[in-house]
Amino acid sequence: MKTILLVLAAAISQASAAPKPLKADYVIYSGDLGEQKPPTKTDRKISINVTGQSAKDIFDSIGPDLKAGCTTENGDRERRKGTVWCFYLPGSGYECYFGFDLRTGKSIDGGEC
Repeated sequence: MKTILLVLAAAISQASAAPKPLKADYVIYSGDLGEQKPPTKTDRKISINVTGQSAKDIFDSIGPDLKAGCTTENGDRERRKGTVWCFYLPGSGYECYFGFDLRTGKSIDGGEC
């Protein structure tokens, strides 16, 4: 019984997530993602761009790679799950995009090709 409790305790400690720092930029806008305008009272969206280790952690969590994606350079990799879009570029590293409609709370695309 003691061994089972120790194994369970070890599994729980490995499964628990601790907060990690996040390197990100964001923009609050209205209109479409490709033609952003200043936010209004009735139209406010946020696009969040995560980079660095945080983006790699997200990228690694949403595999597999897309076979045909936005990036075309040798060594580029791209992954997408719902409205979360991540890619790896050998020259600049990992990036992930996601967004929210701040009026409805719904998840929306935060980046585009």
